Amino acid sequence: MPMNESIALCILGVNLLSFLIYGLDKLLAIRRRRRIPEASLLTLAVLAGSVGAMLGMLIFHHKTDARAHPAFVWGVPALFLAQLIVGLQLTGGFAP
Repeated sequence: MPMNESIALCILGVNLLSFLIYGLDKLLAIRRRRRIPEASLLTLAVLAGSVGAMLGMLIFHHKTDARAHPAFVWGVPALFLAQLIVGLQLTGGFAP
């Protein structure tokens, strides 16, 4: 398998994991059970899982209150934009 395909599969896997973990945390919140630490949720977004994190936030309506969770509402989209720019620069699709 070529390196680019391997990297793409890893990024896809991290995003899928991120999406599922956000959904699990929402379920745990509804059931008033022990939650996944916010640092862990944000770490998944930092580790190239920002798309999965954003989708999880939107679909599960989780961590979307800007007053209560500004790091998620503003930080996750900012991480996505940063990752998009870096990805485009690395692949030659963006020349600033």
